[in-house]
Amino acid sequence: MHLNQLDKLAIEVETEVQPVYREIEARAMDNHARVLEGFHRARVADYHLRGTTGYGYNDAGREALETVYAHIFGAEAALVRGQIVSGTHAIALALFGLLRPGDELLAVQGSPYDTLEELIGKRGNAPGSLRELGVGYRQVELTPEGTLDWQAIEQGLNEKTRVVLVQRSRGYAWRPSLTLDQLKKLITFIKTKSSRALVFVDNCYGELVDMLEPPAIGADLAAGSLIKNPGGGLAPTGGYVVGRRELVEMAANRLTAPGIGGEVGPSLGHQRLLFQGIFLAPHTVAEALKGAVFVARLFERLGFKVSPSYDEPRSDIIQSIALETPERLVAFCQGLQAASPVDAHALPEPDYMPGYEDDVIMAAGTFVQGASIELSADAPLRKPYAVYLQGGLSKEYVRLGVLSAARKVLQVKG
Repeated sequence: MHLNQLDKLAIEVETEVQPVYREIEARAMDNHARVLEGFHRARVADYHLRGTTGYGYNDAGREALETVYAHIFGAEAALVRGQIVSGTHAIALALFGLLRPGDELLAVQGSPYDTLEELIGKRGNAPGSLRELGVGYRQVELTPEGTLDWQAIEQGLNEKTRVVLVQRSRGYAWRPSLTLDQLKKLITFIKTKSSRALVFVDNCYGELVDMLEPPAIGADLAAGSLIKNPGGGLAPTGGYVVGRRELVEMAANRLTAPGIGGEVGPSLGHQRLLFQGIFLAPHTVAEALKGAVFVARLFERLGFKVSPSYDEPRSDIIQSIALETPERLVAFCQGLQAASPVDAHALPEPDYMPGYEDDVIMAAGTFVQGASIELSADAPLRKPYAVYLQGGLSKEYVRLGVLSAARKVLQVKG
């Protein structure tokens, strides 16, 4: 395709995807209403927006924010802290809080996201992994079609199974994300087959995409990062754990110490940003979803395989594009980086990243380091050389960034 034809194609695509945009806007309206109701129930006031220091005893703002999160997520309780540095950290708090020596962790979608493998002890020899602490691990593979294998899951559950790990997003895998209907069916299935197993959901990238969250449909615990969906592009750091009250407290004991739990932890100077971020999150997530829809249709029209298709139901903000060669993969990330507001002059190259098995390339010219909700793309260098795009503070920015990436891709020969 001649490069100036790309702009014409973008105009056609923008018109074509309007019906999908309207569906996203309708869900965003419902989610915004739920968020606003959470603010009203917590009686959020001006003084809640100010931070505390030191131990953070009696931090009314922190307590109000966690009340808001609990309502939004349909949970009994929430732990929402700037001291949680990433989604992996939040997941670690949950798993180390729930599991004891002799217990077993069962993953039901094959290998979990790369950064969790060393935490579990599935790969590497990181000191303090679950394996080193005497926690067993098994996984059930997906079917060849990328769907849950119900018979294998039933066979995988046993008297040692304490936690079933469910990943809502696709991660670095060419497979569908788990929809809420599928998740609800899975939770019911597990609870029917095991009276002991707890269902824990890695909720990263899935928050506010649909109109309910995992705790509202029966998950015992869920966790994620504030520099993804729920931070609304404003949270400078942080993570959350939500679910049953006693289980949230077990995670809080891993964040601080047993006996202290969630009673300490200063909110410092970013409390207003955490409140304002979750308030804006339904709109920000909707913009990211519109951007993903545009990207999917654009690259479909350019002849590439994408997952999901532009008009398929979505359960996360991630858009996968199979670029088929490492040269195209690198070109895409470099083109996206060149359209970023920050570090646009940088030239991403594949390299080793802590926690990942393959070399990884990342494009992320973000205001908050690593903030996936702003607009970023990353990928391990392995077949099918798929790039995983996520985020977008505005659909206009996604369009500009992705057109820059597409131009670079189209310049690659072969």
